[in-house]
Amino acid sequence: MPPAEPPPSDSATSEAVPSPLNAEVRGCGARMAMLHGFTQNLRCWGRFADLLAEHFRLVLVDAPGHGASGHDDADLPTAARLLGETAGRCCYLGYSMGARICLRLALDRPDLVERLVLISASPGIEDDSAREARRISDERLARDLEQTSLDVFLRRWLANPLFAGLDEETSLFEQRLANRPDGLARSLLACGQGAHPSMWPELGELRCPVLLVAGGRDTKYVRLARRIADALGGRATVAIVPGTSHAPHLQQPEQVAETVVRWIERTS
Repeated sequence: MPPAEPPPSDSATSEAVPSPLNAEVRGCGARMAMLHGFTQNLRCWGRFADLLAEHFRLVLVDAPGHGASGHDDADLPTAARLLGETAGRCCYLGYSMGARICLRLALDRPDLVERLVLISASPGIEDDSAREARRISDERLARDLEQTSLDVFLRRWLANPLFAGLDEETSLFEQRLANRPDGLARSLLACGQGAHPSMWPELGELRCPVLLVAGGRDTKYVRLARRIADALGGRATVAIVPGTSHAPHLQQPEQVAETVVRWIERTS
């Protein structure tokens, strides 16, 4: 299937896009596809998307198993393919799980990815035993999703120290409630970090410019960002956002949006 070309948008008004994954277009300018993290959906960008829509034509996408998208059982390569078919050739911005899917797309279809913005990104778990432990942990999380209410699960999920600094408003808690528990559970099992070999050995194949964003308090992902940049050499830029955790774009949307806009201007 050829990549879908979202219809023209001359304003910031959202419009639905017929595509393999549920998507909406807003804003105007050069096209940028945005893919959220686990338990989120295309409504979960908040002020960050509002700011970017002043500069770009955003294609906001629901990941497989999230929001109004189906394909709950899509594995990482399949999720990447569906994303590419939805947004076509453009700049891709992904957060956490969405960053991993965007990275997979850039490796599989470099012709579609002009630039890559990765927020709180991991190429996967290298150690086999650690990856198996993560798979088992994800299975427990999936069972929890199936056995409790989404409201309770989300409150537990967002209490993770990884999300320190986010309250109910900045975490866009109400928007997350639009997800289906079964969709989230199946997506986690199919697309989680425990389900796939790491992409570390493939990073040298990337040829597009890459911006890596991490929260200053999220020390694990700061280390990952710097290590990814080392693997990419001159093709990567690292931006650390002081005082933020795993979701810097939600805690400091103005700063992160300005960083993205300026980086794209420099690499254009």
